[in-house]
Order: sequence, then structure tokens, then C-alpha cells
Amino acid sequence: MATATLSIDLDAIAANWRALDRLSAANVQTAAVVKADAYGLGAGRVARTLAQAGARRFFVAVAEEGAAVRQALGPGPQINILSGHMAGDTEMIHDLELTPMLNSLEQITRHLEALPGHDFGVQLDTGMNRLGVEPLEWQAVAPILIEAGPAMLMSHLACADEPDHAMNQIQLDNFHEMTDGTGLPRSFAATGGILLGPKYHFDLTRPGIGLYGGRPHDMAERVVTLSLPVIQSREVAPGESVGYSCGWEAEAPAVVATVAAGYADGLSRAISNNAVLWDGNIPCPLIGRVSMDLITVDVTHLAEVPKTLDILGPHQTVDDLGDAAGTIGYEILTSLGRRYTRRYQERRG
Repeated sequence: MATATLSIDLDAIAANWRALDRLSAANVQTAAVVKADAYGLGAGRVARTLAQAGARRFFVAVAEEGAAVRQALGPGPQINILSGHMAGDTEMIHDLELTPMLNSLEQITRHLEALPGHDFGVQLDTGMNRLGVEPLEWQAVAPILIEAGPAMLMSHLACADEPDHAMNQIQLDNFHEMTDGTGLPRSFAATGGILLGPKYHFDLTRPGIGLYGGRPHDMAERVVTLSLPVIQSREVAPGESVGYSCGWEAEAPAVVATVAAGYADGLSRAISNNAVLWDGNIPCPLIGRVSMDLITVDVTHLAEVPKTLDILGPHQTVDDLGDAAGTIGYEILTSLGRRYTRRYQERRG
């Protein structure tokens, strides 16, 4: 049986990293975020591609992800753990030379006691109220930690995808207040922060979604194509319905293709009757409810029923599909199911 194919353009990922590296200010290092299995695209292959492009520092969410990236890259590149030094991670952090971004007094104590002399960074809360050492806590522990020589001080912008949002300047001011005069390397900007301009770049930028073709990096190259096999087609008479709960009813004679993918594969039920697939350059409406393994598509206007239809590709990005689902491209990417055959493409030598 034909399977759905997720094609991943590794050269596009490398090109997007280079473009964001060029956008970063002079003398600023550009890292790469490969958390969540490189946003669902395969951390091993993606990290190796980015290392070949020039990335030397990587960010993941948890230590287990760091282990997978270390296995792919071998010794040398710095792998930073955004969740910090969690209980039970000490041996992995030590053995695999991972660099935790410490987020709390509890983590600071754990790391300095368990792994004295081992590299670490500190994440500061500048107003997002999610992860990081708070200003009063930092004021208390900064003299001790600065003496220990963290690899970097970092924070994370809450509203970088909204350039005019007042929170950006508030967080920037807070970051300066907490870090100026420390003499330590600093990192503040992910993809959105890079696009905000040089005053947000500091010493290290760390693009994530922009590497994978998503907003707000609108000039990014397209990275993914998702081709879904048509497994059956049928003629539907006027007044007949299609799918669960009679979710679509034919107003005229129609040809309906049944396509092998559903919400178990990351296609949200929210796109029911609200998305399109593509036969080359021709759009074909998704009709009826998205079910666990199948969707149905109106192909009446095509000369013949195709073997596959694309739901991601040149005419529809992860953000377009996110718009149809009432969500964001990040969620679309990271939800792509394991049943897809992943095909990695490298066009350029």
C-alpha cells in the first residue's frame, strides 16, 4: 500500500540558517534550535546538516534530546539544554558534555554541587514568567555565579513575532539591567528577535522556526512537502453526504477522493471543510470531517483522479495550514505523524 511521504529539504534548512546568520549583527555567533526532534523533522539529520553549514552551538529542550544530538554530532559542538539541570540528569549531562541553562535556585544548587566545574549557562526571566531566574533571585546569586564563569546568560522574548509590541523593549531593558557589566556572553534573540534588529542580538542568536520555513521569517525557503496517497475515489450524487456526521453534502454530482492521512498523522480535525490539497498547481478542497486515518477531497474538477495530493508544498506552507486549523505553523510541524515516510533531499552538492 502506498504511504504518505514527508519530503524534507535539508539544503533549504541550511540556506535558512545561513540567511539568519547573515541577518545577525557582525561578530555575533548564530546557533541553531533543534528541540522537539528538530521541530518534527529529525534532529540527527537536521543537526548534521546545520553543523556542516557552520553551526557550532545547538539548543534542545531536555537532556534526552541533547543525548540524541550528541550521538548525531559527536564531541565538539556545544549542546545547550533549555530546561536546565533536572533531577536525574546529572550523569547524562556529565557523560555527554551537555550544557544546561539553569533556570532556578534549585537547579543552580543541584548543578554546582553535583558537577562542580562543569559548563553551564543561566536563563533569566525578563518578563515572560515561564522559565528563568527572577530578578531578585539573580541579584542575590549573581556574584557567586559570575565567579563560576557561566558559558552564557540568556533570556527569551515573549512577543518577538509582534515587532511593535511594548513587551519587546521592556524585556530588552530588563535584560540589560540584569546582565550589563557582567562581562559574560549573552543570548536574547531567537528567529523573531533576529528580525527585530541588532540591539537584540548580543553575542549569540539562536534561530528555531525560521530554519524550518515558518513565520516570522517570511523570506525563508520552503522546507517540507507532504504528499498523501489517494487510496480510493467515488462518484457522489447530489444530496449524498461524505464522512462522519454527514459533514459535507454534495450540491451537484461530485468525484470524491479518499486520502490516507488523518488526525493520527497530525492533521487537525479543525481543518475539516476548511483546507485545500493540491494536484500540482490545482487546489482541491478538503471536504467533510478529518477522521483518524483518512480525509476526503473534492476532485471533481480534475481531468483524472491523481495518485497523490499535496497538503504541504509550494502552494501551502505550514503556516497556511496552521491558519486553516486556527493554530500556528510550529504546532503543524511538530505534530506530523510517525507513519509518514520521511525522505531527505539534498539538491546541492
